[in-house]
Amino acid sequence: MRVFRDPSSIPADARGASAAIGNFDGVHLGHRHVIDLARRPGAPLGVVTFEPHPREVFAPDAPPFRLMNSAAKASRLHKIGVDALFELDFRRIAPLTPDAFMEDVLAGALGLSHVVVGEDFRFGKGRSGDVDTLRAGGQRLGFEVTAAPLLAEGGTDVSSTAIREALAGGRPRDAARMLGHWHRVEGPVIHGEKRGRTLGWPTANMSMEGLHLPRLGVYAVLADVLDGPHRGAHRGVASLGVRPMFGENAPNLETFLFDFAGDLYGAPMSVALVEFLRPEARFDGLDALVAQMERDGAGARAVLDAL
Repeated sequence: MRVFRDPSSIPADARGASAAIGNFDGVHLGHRHVIDLARRPGAPLGVVTFEPHPREVFAPDAPPFRLMNSAAKASRLHKIGVDALFELDFRRIAPLTPDAFMEDVLAGALGLSHVVVGEDFRFGKGRSGDVDTLRAGGQRLGFEVTAAPLLAEGGTDVSSTAIREALAGGRPRDAARMLGHWHRVEGPVIHGEKRGRTLGWPTANMSMEGLHLPRLGVYAVLADVLDGPHRGAHRGVASLGVRPMFGENAPNLETFLFDFAGDLYGAPMSVALVEFLRPEARFDGLDALVAQMERDGAGARAVLDAL
């Protein structure tokens, strides 16, 4: 998959794409439905998305809400067969009128042949454009328009909001049913306080900065080291939280990989939350903490063995 961030320099072989447009946070089943409708024989499959996320521009002080960062989103889009990702700077797109967005960006810079959006799609300055606006623009400018209905799963509309609610409630399997894949935290392994190493439970730490926080606590996880000498799939147990026994700390994800030895600092990792085991807690001393970690590890192994 090729990623284009400068709409003024799209090569000829990427023009004429059939593209889905949206933020696609989480790349859930509803998003997959929109993207699948953009698959056309003979045309590159494209996705038009925006960075930073519009909500980060319009509500910069709101709590973190993203299900995945831009790199994780690109990775997921690549896995489902997208040929071209047009990642547009939303700060430059936001002031455009609907007509300017259609003429200068969709038809002009990107040269799209077909556009697919959700039926509730809004665009242009002040969100003044809708699907009818887009259809009229497509007829005038020479691109086809398809509007995809909202998708439901188990009687619930599939949406990033519903997925966030499931994760906040400690229900990663419900989130996975709407996502069509496990919810994952992706990023580099960072240096922590290295307390786990002294306790016999060394962990790979990952930042949660900018991401929606699932329920704090301990999870059974599936982890992939994406590059480097330890690249591969692993099973483990992870603590998502602020480490209440050790003062005030920013939330992070600390993953212990079963039957693993090696240095992962700086390695890119993807950790899937499979099942919530227990809430985060404070213990009466390190011995009680280690005993609970042993129970957590056994519980996580049992969950993962049953997959």
